[in-house]
Amino acid sequence: MHETQPVRRRGRSRREQRRRRRARRRRIAWTVTSVVILIGGAAAYALTGSNSSESSASAGGKAPSPSAVSARAKSGEAPADAPKPSPSPTSTRKPFDLGPALAPVTALFGDNRMSVAMLDVETGAMATYGHDNFDTASIVKVDILATLLLQAQDQGRRLSTEERAQSAAMIQKSDNESTSALWTRIGSASGLDAANERLGLVETQGGSGTVWGITQTTAEDQIRLLQSVFGDESPLSEASRAYIQDLMRHVVGSQTWGVSAAADSGATALKNGWLKRTQTKKWDVNSIGRIEREGRVYLMAVLLNGCSTQEVGISIVEQASRASATAFSRKLGEKSPT
Repeated sequence: MHETQPVRRRGRSRREQRRRRRARRRRIAWTVTSVVILIGGAAAYALTGSNSSESSASAGGKAPSPSAVSARAKSGEAPADAPKPSPSPTSTRKPFDLGPALAPVTALFGDNRMSVAMLDVETGAMATYGHDNFDTASIVKVDILATLLLQAQDQGRRLSTEERAQSAAMIQKSDNESTSALWTRIGSASGLDAANERLGLVETQGGSGTVWGITQTTAEDQIRLLQSVFGDESPLSEASRAYIQDLMRHVVGSQTWGVSAAADSGATALKNGWLKRTQTKKWDVNSIGRIEREGRVYLMAVLLNGCSTQEVGISIVEQASRASATAFSRKLGEKSPT
């Protein structure tokens, strides 16, 4: 049974009708005023919020001395006067295609997928192969540490003794227990994604729940991350960058494979990742880092999945690193003045 409320219009007095009309006009006026206030407030926020990073950066303190930076790097300090973030720089010129150089390597692939990205630090020139998304495995640990340091900068504090110990174990030994603790501390995927927006990463998404190893990324996004770690234009403070660099330069000997195979001189800084997928039983094998070759400095990322074993994956990553670096160095040499 459906019951309705009858409307009695004929018995309504003229005074009652006028009262209702006035009430209706007041409601309309209130609605219009509220909309104007909301629009005006949004415009004011857009005008004042867009320059907040710029004004904070210009108000930053004097740059610390090299000795002070070294001490801060060792202590994991994130200084309170660190500049507000600016996006990581990305080259706008067309990347050099590494496909032909990698043909002998990709011919061995089978069901494997691979992506490679390289940046020449001096010229900003890029070289790439493939643009797919990949599981990060343990290379996400660099991103987690960058996020932790960025959050510490925002809070104007240094890393705690426990955080420094966990960070060192995470990067140098690829310790998973320490990583899980820091993953929770940064706010898991939401914390990582928020930091990556500031770091300039546009194709990386944090893994769901506690599974940080299946964070999705691309080789080019890993170059953007490395730019934030090794470049001068970064949301990370000088001390924070020095801290990550130092840990990446001192990974344990058993983990010095990967992009380091393409280096021929100087100190190599890197982080590798390897993960056996439960369903497919195939391996993800990745490597990112900074290398020096023939007098040039490169940032490099090689991502690979679908490997039958970790050893096969390492071999392919190293072959791809050498082939890519050789071809890119030759291409850059052709453009150099004689």
